[in-house]
Amino acid sequence: MPPVPESSARPADQDGANDYDSFAKAYTAEAEANLINGYYERPAILDLAGDVAGRRILDAGCGSGPLFAALRERGAIVTGIDSSTGMLELARQRLGASATLHLADLGSPLPFADGAFDDVIASLVLHYLEDWTAPLAELRRVLMAGGRLITSVEHPFASQMQAGPGADYFATRKWSFEWTFGGHSALMSFWHRPLHAMTDAFTAAGFRIAVISEPSPAPGARELFPAELEAKPRFLCFLFFVLEAV
Repeated sequence: MPPVPESSARPADQDGANDYDSFAKAYTAEAEANLINGYYERPAILDLAGDVAGRRILDAGCGSGPLFAALRERGAIVTGIDSSTGMLELARQRLGASATLHLADLGSPLPFADGAFDDVIASLVLHYLEDWTAPLAELRRVLMAGGRLITSVEHPFASQMQAGPGADYFATRKWSFEWTFGGHSALMSFWHRPLHAMTDAFTAAGFRIAVISEPSPAPGARELFPAELEAKPRFLCFLFFVLEAV
C-alpha cells in the first residue's frame, strides 16, 4: 500500500493498475522513510513480530526488501517472495546475492514445504486480493503449527472514506485511486472488505486471532513530520493482525 494518495478514489475497471514493475524505483524512494511506510506501518509490523532471532520468516510480498533487511538485522532467517520482478531486482541490490528471494504470487501454490516457516509476514498485501481463501490456505500450509501470520491491510474505515458517500461498508468491493509521487502517477486498486469478513476468512483458514492493532506512529515521527501529525496525532490508515496457526 502506498502513502496517502493525492487524489480521490475512482472506478477500478481500468487496465494497468498496481503495475509495480513500472514504478518500482519511484515507489521505493517514496516509501523508504516517509510517515506512512517508514514511521507507521513498518515499525508497527516489527513491534508485533517482537524477538525474531533464529526464527524462519517468510516475507510474503517483500517488495524492495526494507522489512526483509530489518528482520535479518534482528537475527531472523528470512525468505522473500514478490510478484514483481522490478521489486525483486531492487531487493537483490539492497540485500545482496545471498538473500533467498523468489518470484511468486499468492494466488498460486508457493514453492515451500508444509510447515517451512515459524512466521509469515504479509505487509500490505492481502488488500490487493479479491478472494483470500486460497492465499490464506497456502500461508497456513507453509506455517508450522503454532506459527504466526503477521499482516497489515487497508483499514476498512479508511477504504470506506476513500469510496465516498453511499458506498456499502458491508460489501467486498474494488476501488482505485491515482497516486502521484515524484512526478510519476500510478493507478492503484484495492479490495475493501468489512472487518467481520477479514476475521471470518482468517478463522476459516485455520488461524486464531491473537492481536488486532490500530497503532500510533513510531517514536520520532512527530519531530520529523510535525505538519502532518499536528492535526492528526492518531489516524486510521492500516489495520494489523497477529494470527496463530492452529
